[in-house]
Amino acid sequence: MPLWDELAGLQARIDDYSLQRRELALPRFTRVTTTVVLDGDGDRGEGEDVTYDAAAHDGFPADLMLAGTWTLDDLSHRLDDFELPDYRRWAFESAALDLALRQARTSLGELLGRPYRPVRFVASTRAEIGPWLQLDPSLEFKLDATKEWDEAFMRELAARDRVRVVDLKAYYRGTSVDLDPDPALYRAVASALPDVVIEDPWLEDGCLEALAGAEHRLSFDAPIHSLDDVDALPLEPRWLNVKPSRFGTVRRLLECVEACLGRGMQLYGGGQFELGPGRAQIQRLASLFYADGPNDVAPSAYNEGGPRPGLPRSPLPPPEGPGL
Repeated sequence: MPLWDELAGLQARIDDYSLQRRELALPRFTRVTTTVVLDGDGDRGEGEDVTYDAAAHDGFPADLMLAGTWTLDDLSHRLDDFELPDYRRWAFESAALDLALRQARTSLGELLGRPYRPVRFVASTRAEIGPWLQLDPSLEFKLDATKEWDEAFMRELAARDRVRVVDLKAYYRGTSVDLDPDPALYRAVASALPDVVIEDPWLEDGCLEALAGAEHRLSFDAPIHSLDDVDALPLEPRWLNVKPSRFGTVRRLLECVEACLGRGMQLYGGGQFELGPGRAQIQRLASLFYADGPNDVAPSAYNEGGPRPGLPRSPLPPPEGPGL
């Protein structure tokens, strides 16, 4: 039975909902997220809107008509009426799933008959990795490539053998992390780092040719919001970065994960700088479906400051208790 079919009939009783806004001031920007808190029959389910534009969190809808007893499928169809952006839709859908599981006194793993496993994670950074490794020599990394990377720097990274994913950021526009496609850089990354997963490369303008021989290491993230997006790629990837909030609905997420695992693809989880419950939820999903991947789901403390003693180490223990 498809995974969604096992969840579609699960019921959630919603009495009302509230919103929790979180902010974290950082050197380059202030991160803002909004948590949807669904209350029902003494239980509480939460989901986080990770929209990056801080202004978009102003005027968050606080009076949608959601009270009642719903199956998850019916509630999802109800949310269709409000035309919510994917990140916001995910906040409501994940909160509803969390609430339904808690009211049923079960977890997603128990419901689907799948075990939770220890979660391997990588640290995502644009800073030097040396200070991190001084504290934790076993730490693995996902790095954003930049135009300043030269062959000597990449040889140094290769010698350390701690980088597992390099993100080429080809599908971002108008952000502080944009990276213009560059066949020469692509060729150098593929050659100097022969074992790393290469995420979000541009595939036109000579870029795919520059990655010849590394096609089995290509992964995609930003363009993927559904299984249809995976199928629309000009090649069949062997890797995929799964960011649940990009999918908007639980159904689209599970359909994509299930199909890609069935095709033998290597999956790993991705974070969205969550400040609230969303971080633990993506860790739980990773634990359930792709625990062994180079998951970019490090505990939130990694996003809140530089290298320092006391940070949790990989792998994270399997989660316990009900909920998402």
